[in-house]
Amino acid sequence: MRWDGNRESDNVEDRRDEESGSSGGFSLGGGSIGLGTVAIGLVAWLVFGANPLQVISALSGGGHQQVQTQPQQPKVHSAEEEREAKLVRVVLADTEDVWGQIFQQRGGSYERPKLVMFSNSTPTACGRGESAMGPFYCPADRKVYIDLAFYRTLNQQLGAPGEFAEAYVIAHEVGHHVQNLLGISGKVDAARRGASERKSNALSVRLELQADCFAGVWGSHADKARHILEAGDLETALNAASKIGDDTLQRSAGHAVVPDSFTHGSSEQRVRWFKRGFDSGDIAQCDTFAANPL
Repeated sequence: MRWDGNRESDNVEDRRDEESGSSGGFSLGGGSIGLGTVAIGLVAWLVFGANPLQVISALSGGGHQQVQTQPQQPKVHSAEEEREAKLVRVVLADTEDVWGQIFQQRGGSYERPKLVMFSNSTPTACGRGESAMGPFYCPADRKVYIDLAFYRTLNQQLGAPGEFAEAYVIAHEVGHHVQNLLGISGKVDAARRGASERKSNALSVRLELQADCFAGVWGSHADKARHILEAGDLETALNAASKIGDDTLQRSAGHAVVPDSFTHGSSEQRVRWFKRGFDSGDIAQCDTFAANPL
């Protein structure tokens, strides 16, 4: 992926040198939407829907105890961590440029999200964010959160290496921000209130697949404008999308595949919707809520 030397976003808040107390899980206060969570010992992801009162998981659930932030000495970050931090800032800047242009063409104005890099855990407007949750978006404060250690998990445990795979992670979460700005997240959240678990999960899947499609739209525009992709880059993102399908994660965790429990979609669906966004470059092609079958 060609990105070195490109503009870096100044909308990044670096909290990596801040340390909180012992981990006690995640207490929701405003709803959060995440790419996925690494399950303890099994490297499977707990996933989030738009309902501010519930964490929907494809595999298992989280705790609720909040912990207090404790001061810590500044950390020494490795060269690899600094490369990842720089990539995050560059990708975020690129999403700002792409979505700013798309919103302008649609007669609107794009509000750039903040991105928070943290270690272990951090406070958010949606409750306590933990690194074990994976990257996530909090609609209440309109911020994307990521512990860069997740990239080692993506590469080493999930088998999805590559810089464009790492960029896809950010683009997916920014896709949730776009949904929030367009009012889609709020409508889904309202529809999920009082719905059965099966219906709530089905709505979450459509929300997540649309975020995948929006990530593909970003990739399409970024490559056409700045030629960021090299040979094999697209395949790394498609591989990442495949590795985080609910069916793949459930199998990896040793569980039976239960489609009604899916909250992000199958591997095939995630790959297909990302590719649909990438091939078309058109957000109108990302209407997962009208798609039948999905």
